[in-house]
Amino acid sequence: MTKRREFLKKTAFSSAGITIGGLGFSAKSYASIIGSNERINLAQIGIRNQGTVHINNYCNLKDSHNVVLKVLCDTDEALFDSKSRIVADKTGTRPELEWDIRKVLENKEIDAVSMATPNHWHALGTVWACQAGKHVYVEKPASHNLWEGRKMVEAAQKTGLTVQVGLTNRAYNNVREAMQFLHEGGIGKLYMARALTYKLRNSYGTAKDSKPPANFHYDLWLGPAPYRPYNEKRSHYNWHWFWDTGNGDSGNTGTHQLDIARWGLQKHEHPETIYSMGGLYGFNQDECQPDNCTPGTMVYGDVETYGHDKSMQETPNIQTALFKYEDGTLLEYEARGRYTNQEGSDGREVGNLFYGSEGWLEIAGNSWRAFHQGESQPFASSKDSSSEQEATLFSNFIESIRSGNQKLLQCDMREGFYSSALPLLANISYRVKRELKFMGDYEKFANDSEADTLLSRIYREPYSIPIPL
Repeated sequence: MTKRREFLKKTAFSSAGITIGGLGFSAKSYASIIGSNERINLAQIGIRNQGTVHINNYCNLKDSHNVVLKVLCDTDEALFDSKSRIVADKTGTRPELEWDIRKVLENKEIDAVSMATPNHWHALGTVWACQAGKHVYVEKPASHNLWEGRKMVEAAQKTGLTVQVGLTNRAYNNVREAMQFLHEGGIGKLYMARALTYKLRNSYGTAKDSKPPANFHYDLWLGPAPYRPYNEKRSHYNWHWFWDTGNGDSGNTGTHQLDIARWGLQKHEHPETIYSMGGLYGFNQDECQPDNCTPGTMVYGDVETYGHDKSMQETPNIQTALFKYEDGTLLEYEARGRYTNQEGSDGREVGNLFYGSEGWLEIAGNSWRAFHQGESQPFASSKDSSSEQEATLFSNFIESIRSGNQKLLQCDMREGFYSSALPLLANISYRVKRELKFMGDYEKFANDSEADTLLSRIYREPYSIPIPL
């Protein structure tokens, strides 16, 4: 079997017609040659925070899905020891370690890559991986800007590879049940959905530019983003709050909830009108003095926050957005990053609300409840699934690779692109400070060249999307 597979791999590569930008070799998809029982060799790209979630999930699939986490890759070599130890403890085998994604993609033994990098690397990493003949699991939002998201869709279509976007709610049984309930008219004809992300975030603080830590390959970490001197407040995890590398809370937690909203509304298209406003609220504008600075508190992401102290953050911590589709259907989004009340019947901080002609429905996590007209008690709800062992988007990814059936994917690249486009469009409206008309068929704004410039970016060579694909 091994010799046969190597022969087929070599045949596929020798007949390839796709050149990988900057990698210097050609490749072609060999998805169809992975047999039902063959091992799938995986490389994890990005191993901090969410990358650790990926690592644990794939290690758990070692026996049931015959997956080997063969390579861990990250630009920060300081992570290598602790993360490789997780793999060794769970699987009995230490993975190979690499800091340069390009070398991983040159490795012919790798069948698939899982991307948990900062947002600004999602598109380039996915396109390069597709051109190297690797299947891809890519975190949300699928892309950092809308243009490159479309190129990811094209790369997936052209190569025929399995590309899954990490919108994990798509795998939850109760969420899927809620979607079926809505689509079958459970609360009548839907006219509006709301996506909520109320997550208290204190100031991430300020810092002076400095030298990057030893063994942190900062230039490669920046990749497609403009060059800036290293600053710890723009680096690990904090990259979320800067336009060069992240998309704020709307592109972070918000993408998950916007995906559920669009899914429930059955909108397989872009909105026609977008309007978003907000700002950075609740933080001091002046630098603190040594005697009154707030002591740092370690939070998720292994970074510190500092109460109300001044922040370098660029993205808003309070944001509302309204999307209107061609048929008049509304989708609302709201992020509240300061102290707030909750919404829904039982207090929802992160979740979704749907409104129909006959009632409303709420989703929070892996549960849902529906209310008839103005009644206060639900007439339909999810079952308790706490004791169930649910499939995950990670297992669905592996199963789709092995079957060669793209229809099995619970969140393919196209679906992930349309959901990821929503926060990207909202952020453009927020940044230009006006309502925008979007021509979905062309993926351009109507008579607005300033807004159009934010649909893409100027890429820093050699980290640009190869055109043509």
